Amino acid sequence: IVRDALAERARELGAYMKEQLLALKQRHEHIGDVRGRGLLLGVELVEDRQSKTPARELGFEVSRRCLELGASLNIGRRSLANIFRIAPPLTVTREQIDTAVSILDQALSESAG
Repeated sequence: IVRDALAERARELGAYMKEQLLALKQRHEHIGDVRGRGLLLGVELVEDRQSKTPARELGFEVSRRCLELGASLNIGRRSLANIFRIAPPLTVTREQIDTAVSILDQALSESAG
């Protein structure tokens, strides 16, 4: 961990991934919150930002579509399907983060549309 500076890597790439997810929040009204630390981040899907009602069915559909597109971004039951727990390995690259965020963007657009 120390030799390979994995903690610093998690901080840097986590900040980058969070920035990308916050940009998605600006484009998708169903993203109610993006939170987390390092490479452990959460994206909460809501019916609308005013009521903050969990969008469980949407989360389930977005998860399914992400998997079809090649990204396993959420392991959840229907009861928690609206909260995406994103935890890539410490070896993840910026390019892989970009790909995953792009897939999430597409899945949200297709599922919420």
